[in-house]
Amino acid sequence: MKTILLLVCSNVFMTLAWYGHLKFKFLEGKSLLVVILVSWSIALLEYCFMVPANRLGYLSGTFTGYQLKIIQECITLGVFVAFAWIVLKERLTWNYGVSFGLILLAVYFATAFRPGTP
Repeated sequence: MKTILLLVCSNVFMTLAWYGHLKFKFLEGKSLLVVILVSWSIALLEYCFMVPANRLGYLSGTFTGYQLKIIQECITLGVFVAFAWIVLKERLTWNYGVSFGLILLAVYFATAFRPGTP
């Protein structure tokens, strides 16, 4: 559970780094270099959560590398859906909902079965 919580925190910061600048009022009229530096600063916080999440999940034997990546992508989309709805004021349409559902199905298939031994 710690791995998942760390991944959620990580993705909140990454979503802010990648898309927050589209709505941050203090960045209006700023140069692209300033926007990139602000985004990198936020992304540093993302790494402070992502690296421990991956180490904890993988080194504990709880998740494989593939499972961590698939779970992380699903969390990324979940965080982005909330961000797009609340901050960007965009609604989730049926085609995006179906796409998201298919990714949730991928998480199920990635984690429901024991991986084979190499």
